[in-house]
Amino acid sequence: MIIKASQRGGANKLATHLLNSNDNEHVTVHELRGYVSDDLQGALQESYAISKATKCRQFLFSVSLNPPPKVDADTALFEEVCGRIEQRAGLENQPRAIVFHEKEGRRHAHACWSRIDSENMKAVNMSYFKNKMMEISKDVYLEQGWDLPNGFKDKEQRNPLNFTLEQWQQAKRLQQDPRNIKTDLKECWATAMNKEAFEKLLERKGYYLAQGDRRGFVAVDWQGETYSLSRWTGEKTKALRERLGDETKLNGVDETKARVDTDLSNSVQELNDNLKQKQQQSMKPLTERKTSMQQLHDQQREQLREDQYKHLQQMREQQQRRIRTGIRGWLDRLTGKRKQIEAQNQQENEINQSKSRDEKDQLIHEQNRHRRSLQDEIAARREQHNLERQALRDDVFRHVGEKQKKLIEEKLAQAEMPERAAASKEREQGDQSISF
Repeated sequence: MIIKASQRGGANKLATHLLNSNDNEHVTVHELRGYVSDDLQGALQESYAISKATKCRQFLFSVSLNPPPKVDADTALFEEVCGRIEQRAGLENQPRAIVFHEKEGRRHAHACWSRIDSENMKAVNMSYFKNKMMEISKDVYLEQGWDLPNGFKDKEQRNPLNFTLEQWQQAKRLQQDPRNIKTDLKECWATAMNKEAFEKLLERKGYYLAQGDRRGFVAVDWQGETYSLSRWTGEKTKALRERLGDETKLNGVDETKARVDTDLSNSVQELNDNLKQKQQQSMKPLTERKTSMQQLHDQQREQLREDQYKHLQQMREQQQRRIRTGIRGWLDRLTGKRKQIEAQNQQENEINQSKSRDEKDQLIHEQNRHRRSLQDEIAARREQHNLERQALRDDVFRHVGEKQKKLIEEKLAQAEMPERAAASKEREQGDQSISF
C-alpha cells in the first residue's frame, strides 16, 4: 500500500481532518493506544500537552495508508503495516491512533503517533523516515502480490510534474465565404434606417460597428476580423455618415475587439454553465443512489455492532457463571480449577474478538464492492460529461484566434476552480460513518 508520512504539529487540525464526516462516507476510530482520553481530539491534545515540556514543535508523526484501487485490505493487514512502521521509525510503545476512512468503495487508514518519549522527555529522531516508508510500502506490494505502481519501477515517474494536463486541441480558424460576408453587411444596411437599428442588426449576425484606423466605418466580426463598410456594402462614406453619424464618436477597432473578446468569453461561459446544469441533473439519480446506499450501509454496520455486543454480553454472563463463589470457589482456587476456567474464558474472548473483527471486515468489503460498482457508473458519467465539455470547447476553438482562445480558457478555468478544488479534496480524503 502507498504510505505517505510527515512530521507535524497542529493536534486540533489533524483531529478535525481525521474525523471529517462531510468528506467521507464512513469514518471509524479504530484504535487509541497509550492515551488516557477515549476520544481522538482529547488524545492528540495529550500529545500536545506533553510536547510543551520539550522544544519539539512537530510532535506528531502522521501516516496515511492506501491500498491499490479495488483491493479489499483486511484490518489485520493495516495493523501489521502500522506495526512495521513504528518499528522502523523507532516509535514502538509510543501512543498511537488509527482511523479508517471510506469513500467511493475504497478504504484507507490514517495512523498517528506521538513523537515525545515521556520517560526521557525528548522527541524520537525521525531520520530518513521517507525512505523507510517507501521500503515498507514496496515490501507490502510484493508480499501481497499487487502490481507495483510505476513510481516503484521508475523513480522519474514519481514526480507529478512529469504528468501534464491534456492539451487543448488546436484548429485553424474557419475561413468564411466572402459572398456571405457581403450579403450579411448589405442586408443590414438595406434594412436599418438609423445607427441604433444598424448596430442591432449587425450584432445579430456577429458584427460590431466601430471606427476604423484608416477607413471611416468598419464592422468587426466575432473572430476579430475588420471589414470596411464602404468597400463591402458599396456605399460612399458620405452616405454612411448621413445615416450613422460621426464615426469619431464610435469606439476604435482595438476597443471593439476587446468588447468582442469579452462578449465571446461570456457567451461561451454561459453555454458551458448551461451544459453543466444539464449534467448535474443527469448525475442526480446516481447521487441519490449514493446517499441511499450510505444510509443502508450505516444501518447494516449499526445492526452488526448491536448483534456483536449482545453476543459479547451473553458470553460474559456464561463465563461469569463458571466462576463459583464461596467455599466452592475457594476449592476451585485450591485445586487449580479456577485458573483453568480463567484460561478458558481468556481463550474464548480472543476467539470472539478475532471473529468479530473478521465479521466487520467481511461486511465492509462487501459494502465497498457495492459502492465501487456504483462509483464505476459515476466515473463513466463524469467521463461522458468531460467529453461533452471538451467537445463544446473544441467546437468554439475551431472558429476563434489564439488570443480569444486564451481569454476563453482563462474564463472557464476561473469558473471551474471551485469544482476542481472539490474534486482534489475528494481524491485526498474519505466520507461519513458509524464507528465500530
